[in-house]
Amino acid sequence: METPREILKRHGLHAKHSWGQNFLGDEQSLRNIAGALALREGEPVVELGPGLGHLTRFLAATGAQVTAVEKDRDMVAVLEKEAIPGVRVVSGNAATVNFAAAAGAPEVAVVGNLPYHLTSSILFQVLEQRAQVSRAVFTLQKEVVQRLAAEPGTRDYGLLTVLLGLYFDIEHLFTLNAHLFHPPPKVDSAVVRLTRLKTPRAPVVSEERFIRVVKAAFAQRRKTLFNSLKSERSLASPEQYAKALETAGIDPMRRAETLTSQEFAALERALGPVA
Repeated sequence: METPREILKRHGLHAKHSWGQNFLGDEQSLRNIAGALALREGEPVVELGPGLGHLTRFLAATGAQVTAVEKDRDMVAVLEKEAIPGVRVVSGNAATVNFAAAAGAPEVAVVGNLPYHLTSSILFQVLEQRAQVSRAVFTLQKEVVQRLAAEPGTRDYGLLTVLLGLYFDIEHLFTLNAHLFHPPPKVDSAVVRLTRLKTPRAPVVSEERFIRVVKAAFAQRRKTLFNSLKSERSLASPEQYAKALETAGIDPMRRAETLTSQEFAALERALGPVA
């Protein structure tokens, strides 16, 4: 298999630093990422930012139906010229694409080596589109994966840990050293797998309100939970927050990073019906 450097040279291209392009060409790593999806023959899978098509080839080799969504026109041209069997190339923005619509399927698996600056946007898309996403495997900045997979009470535990954790199992699979990429990024990467749960870990009255409650709680991490929440007056009054915390059995002196997804869900439910 040609290296990223060789393919770029053959097409007269260079990696675009402003696009966050760092191409993974290590065969064993690519095989492991494709294997982590456990794709079935004929299953639709959407690859976000396929770049030069290195991972794309391993995905296609499983017999899955691959839809490669790429924004960079130069990379789209490369992929079209490479004409990998079983792969359909779609020009689109990974941060805004509707995964299932792009693949023309009711449910898809999603995979990608994500540019660091688009990570949060794409993870929120996975959250929003979770009814159509059975699972996702992403290569991200190592520190981001550590945060996503963090346990409550740790410094890494945060907003996306809670939000995704209500609906997905989150697994930190393995680390990828920077030297495996071309050009090498300044930090190591890691691979995370999100597997959608059959049912959420806990029910909520309003998903939108749940997200806003969690965001408010983490907006001022050093403050107690009650002091962070009461700054968000558009959801409830301080008195209503105090009552909701009591109803949910949560000590208002705790901090946001100590609460599980289930406890945040209980707090959201305790706020009562949505007006």
